[in-house]
Formats: sequence, C-alpha cells, structure tokens
Amino acid sequence: MLIKSETKSAYQSLNGKSGWLQGIAEYLLSLPRSVKRAILLSIDFALSLICLFLALSLRHGYLGNHIGLLALCFYAIIPIIGLYAIGFYRGVARGFFDAVMANVSQLFFLLIVLYEALLFIDLFPTMPRSAPIIFLFLFFIWLWNSRLTIREFLTRLQGKSQQRTKNEDGYENVVIYGAGEAGRDLLEGLRNSHKYNVVAYIDDDPQLTGAYLLDKKIYAADELVGLIDELDVAQVFLAIPSISRAQKCQIIDKLSGIAIKIKELPSLEEIADEKVTVSSMRKVDILDVLDRQTVEPDAKLLQMNIKGKCVLVTGAGGSIGSELCRQVIKNQPKCIVLYELSEFALYSIHQELTIKQANTPAYKNIEIIAVIGNVTNESNLLRILKLYNIQTVYHAAAYKHVPMVEHNPFEGVINNTKGTYHCARAAIKANVETFVLISTDKAVRPTNVMGASKRLAELVCQALSQTDSQTCISMVRFGNVLGSSGSVVPLFTKQIEQGKPITVTHPDVTRYFMTIPEAANLVIQAGAMASGGEVFVLDMGEPVKIVDLAHRMIHLSGFDIKDAAHPEGDIEVIFTGLRDGEKLYEELIIGEDNVESTDHPLIMQALEHHFALDELESVLFKLTEKQKQFDVPWLKQQFKQFVAGYQEGISNDNLKSVTEANNKNA
Repeated sequence: MLIKSETKSAYQSLNGKSGWLQGIAEYLLSLPRSVKRAILLSIDFALSLICLFLALSLRHGYLGNHIGLLALCFYAIIPIIGLYAIGFYRGVARGFFDAVMANVSQLFFLLIVLYEALLFIDLFPTMPRSAPIIFLFLFFIWLWNSRLTIREFLTRLQGKSQQRTKNEDGYENVVIYGAGEAGRDLLEGLRNSHKYNVVAYIDDDPQLTGAYLLDKKIYAADELVGLIDELDVAQVFLAIPSISRAQKCQIIDKLSGIAIKIKELPSLEEIADEKVTVSSMRKVDILDVLDRQTVEPDAKLLQMNIKGKCVLVTGAGGSIGSELCRQVIKNQPKCIVLYELSEFALYSIHQELTIKQANTPAYKNIEIIAVIGNVTNESNLLRILKLYNIQTVYHAAAYKHVPMVEHNPFEGVINNTKGTYHCARAAIKANVETFVLISTDKAVRPTNVMGASKRLAELVCQALSQTDSQTCISMVRFGNVLGSSGSVVPLFTKQIEQGKPITVTHPDVTRYFMTIPEAANLVIQAGAMASGGEVFVLDMGEPVKIVDLAHRMIHLSGFDIKDAAHPEGDIEVIFTGLRDGEKLYEELIIGEDNVESTDHPLIMQALEHHFALDELESVLFKLTEKQKQFDVPWLKQQFKQFVAGYQEGISNDNLKSVTEANNKNA
C-alpha cells in the first residue's frame, strides 16, 4: 500500500513552513487583548465599508454611487456597534465556533429591519432598499470566513511549534478512524488541543475515500498501516460509537504488529446519558483485545431474586462482591446488606452506593446497611439474616490468591469451605429463599489449596441442598475476571507504565477471562434459574494465552516488544516460573460429558459427583484441631479423598520449559 505522493508532499510542505510564519503567530498571540480587539474592530470596519460599497455597486450596476462618505461610514459602523453589543469581540478568534455565528445571523436580521426603517423615513434618499440586504450578506460571509481562517492559521502554526518540541510536551500526530458525525465532532473538540494534531481520517466507506472533512483527507481502511509510518502517527482514535466488538477487533488485528496506541470514543449510550462527551477518549477496552463476545442480560432473570427483596452480599468489598452490590442496587431491592470483614473495603463500597443513591432518585427508598462480620461466625450471620428478613444471599467472600492460600492452607480452607458451610447453614435456618455461592474454575482438578477449598465449598453446598429446607442453594463457577485484585491485566498495565519488563509465569500458561460486570450479572441470572443443587458454569469463551495477552497490551500501549530478535525494543517479557500450586491450564468442568446447556446461551450446568453431608461435616469439625497441629498432610489427604482430580505441586518439566523460554528471549 502506497500513500499518494501529492498528499505526502503537501504534508511535508506543511511541516516545513518558514520561521517567519511562526514569528507572526507568536507576535499576534503575545499582543494584549485590547490591542487585538482594536485590530479586529478596525479590520472589520474597513471591510464593512468595502462590503457596503460593493453592495451599492452591484445594485446600481457600476462602480460608484451617489452617497457621501459620511453616509457610508454611518451605515457601515451600525453592524460593528451591534457586534460589539452582543459580545462578538469579547470571544477569542481562535475559539470561534458555529454557535457564535448563529447569534450574528440573528443580529443581522434585526439590522435589516433597522435599515429598512431608516430608508422608510428617507434618512438617505439615494440608498436603494435592497442594498442593505446585499451589504449584510457580504459582510456576514466576511465574518464567517475570516474567523475560520484566523482559527485555522493560529491552530496550525501553534501545532508546528509544538511539533518541534514534541518530546518535551507530548505533542502527537493522530488519525481519526471514522469520518462520520462523531469523527467530525471529535476533530472540532481537538482543534484547540496542544497535545494532539489530527493528520487524517480513515473510513471503511469507499465513497468517502479521497474526500476531505474539515480540511483533513479521508483514506481507505486498508491504507491505515502505511499511513502510520508516512505521517508519523502516534495514536489512532476510534470515532465510531456504534461499532461492534467484532469490528473493533478487526481494526485492532490490523495494527497487532505495530507499536501504536489505540483509543476509542465512549458508547452511544454513555454519550446519550451525558456521562461523557464525544471528545472524551479512553483506552480500548481490554475485552476487545481478548475478542470475547457478550450477550445482553435477561432483565427478568436479573430482577427475579432482587427487585423489592432484601439481599445480602458477603465479601461485599471484594472485586466480585462490590460489583454484585452495584448490580443489585440497579435492580432496586428493598434493602441491601453489605457483609464484609475488611473495614476499609466495607467503607469504600458503602460510600460508593450511598453517593449513587443520593444521585439517583430511583434508589432513594433502598436501605443500605454495612455490617462488619466474618462468614465463619454462623450465629452473627443468622442474627443479621433474621434482623433484615434477608431473602437472597450472594456468597462472594473467599480467599482467592493461590500462592497466599498455598502458604496459609488452614486459613484458606476454614474461610472458603467452613465459611461457606456456616453461611449456607445460617441461610437455611433463617429461611432465606435463595443462596448463591460464587466459585472458580480453579476448583476443577485443582493443584492448589485455594482451588481445592472452593471445590469442597461446592460439595458442601451440594450436600446442604439435599436437606429438607426451603432455601434454594446453587453454585456459579467461572474463570478470571478482568481488573480484579491479583488479575494479570492491572499488573501488566502497571509494569508497562513504569517501563518495566512484563512478568509471565510460563510461556504456555492460559486463562479464561471475562469482565467483572458481566460475571456479576451472569451470577445473578444463574441464581435465578436454579431449582436447587446446581453447579452452573459460565461460558468464558476461548482460553487466552497470557504471553499473547502481554504482547498485545505492549503494542496497544504504543511500545515495541524487546527480545532476542528485537534488542532495540521497549518492553520485554520475562518468564518467572509457575507459582506454588499454579496450573498451566484452567478448566471449567471435570469431564467433557458432564455438562448440559440451559436456557441462557452463556450459562451451562455441570453434572458432578457429590458427597453426603455427614461425610463432609466430619472433615469440617476437625479443621480447628488440625489447624492447631498444622497437620497439612492430613488436610491434603482430605483433598485427595473428596476433590476429584486434586494433584499437588508442579512438575520439573514445567520449570525446564520456563528456563528454555527465558534463554530464548535472552
């Protein structure tokens, strides 16, 4: 793909403007406001005289007229006085915009009436009645074009000045992808920016190729890659608010091997709700990098266990728990109880919901209660459940960081497994209608204590669901969520921002991903579909290779990968080896044949073996005693007995492959 030579040469010519133009711009900008206003007034008055003379000449059909100079000056100064009166000269010429000229057009309509009144009383008998209309039309054209020219002149010259010092103040050339209304509005919003210089448009519509929008050329989509090198583009702005995720992914794929930043406009919904403006750019959603398709939630399922009911969320201050709280309040419960052990986390989510309630009239009658508590304290849980007549419980409280739980095994099992047992038992005793456990893909054939403790928690819920109770107990299992504490995405982002190497545990490690909001609303929908004892599994899409995710994040941040083949790159990827208990691949179901579909396309049901409650209770009742003895072998023996596929540790082959990968990069 070649950029047309005339465009390239024109752009280079623009970049090579002589220094005297820059000097003019700096001189004009440095003048006092009063001096600049006087200059503009004088120029406009002179042009007003010229326009009036031309109007009379056009009316009479020859150059010249029978009106004296005093009369010409009187008529010519009237619009100048009117413009001054409406504040036209108080504005900044380089900040001119269409709304200003709308006021001017209204003024000129009134001036036509005034002129006609003056002619009616024969103040100047030799003035033709049509001359004022022609005069004001010509003068309006002058005002419009002169202000556009001034704005463009100063903007371009300021841009060239900043281009010469772009390393100092961050000036960057950008391309706008999308030559529609949003793209035009975005360029208008960036015109006075001292950071970005829009050099071109890109659009998929072949009918627009080669045309100009606001003096910027529109190129075809297949010219994008070559355009980046030719015009030294640092960022691509996606200005298509209605773009689908698949289309966005195609654009990102085109640029996958180029170190360039990609930002996007907010969605149409956010713009319509006035949460953001069309010029509010943001980084591309990491979900677009993963190419994960989502499904609109079922409003009926979302509201079934929430609307008008009393809801309790355990672990309310955590990543999933806090998002569940946000989703719950959206569906207008009667009350929501935030149950959390961390005082700071509880304070944060309580403040957030309280502010949201104050700003949203629909939430004003919702009672928001913050409770500090431990899920292992069954008596306290039972008291809270009865006190607030809780009907729905979302149990998100858990220790989830694999290496930490691996080194604190009993604390992990007591909190994750025994805590779930006490929470579910309290719900049964309080006649709670619905109890939903949030589980993890690490519970499937786990190689770590955290995963094993969560599978035991699932088994506890399955066993309790078989008892004679009114509580509908279900479990929802899913993989990694983007942006949660411990997630690789915020870690990689921080490392890239600091210019540090990205650390990946293993070259072959893969994970499932979804966003926190999507996970939370699917949890709520799955819980609403339950009849009791189900293990629901969320469709996480295709697993993502973590090293590929790292590479794409480096490119989207505008950097090059540094490795043996590219020693001049910016960011390198270092393999650190699998952590204690970490698996190369996560799974969502124990067996391929042990899953069936549901009415929701992203929610499946796993069919897995479970144990009698008394067998599990015999283990749970011994935990405190075994914790005092720190009898880890006993604990892991229980995992082997109850948790299908449990394996301990990682293999030497994995460590060997990490060493080989690092040697290859070096």
